[in-house]
Amino acid sequence: MAIDYDLDIATSASAVDVAARLSEIGRGNGVFDVSATAERLAERGTFALSRLGTSISVLPQATPHPWHPIVEGLGFTPTVGVGFRVAKGVEVSDQEDDMIRLVSPLLERVEGDAVLHFQYEVIWLLRRNGELSLNERDDIWPPQRLALMTQPYRRETHSMDSE
Repeated sequence: MAIDYDLDIATSASAVDVAARLSEIGRGNGVFDVSATAERLAERGTFALSRLGTSISVLPQATPHPWHPIVEGLGFTPTVGVGFRVAKGVEVSDQEDDMIRLVSPLLERVEGDAVLHFQYEVIWLLRRNGELSLNERDDIWPPQRLALMTQPYRRETHSMDSE
């Protein structure tokens, strides 16, 4: 079974713009090599690999149904999605750290509501109306991962159920 995480963003930026920013961030902090271009990240059916083998893609989101978990439960409509598929045979926690090394600076460069979640079941972080909250679980946010967050946040656990 694949371990997938998704960062869903309601933004005026296009998927290509988000992919360009993510590519720049990842190449700048060593998570990506030069092959992880914006074009590769944003091309449907392809993905870029992180240094640890995590598959990453950035795609526009189709307009979801009103009963979509994010629309119904969190109150916003995502327009761009960043998908992270964890590689087998590599420590999952290390790949999750790299995911946050990409997501944290991306949130600084892309405005809008956003949610990072594990298969709609566990919300890792939620940014709504400019306020960022991180899940209260210490197994998700151990101290070394919290240190990767560069913007102010509070700890609050959310769910996809209507809030």
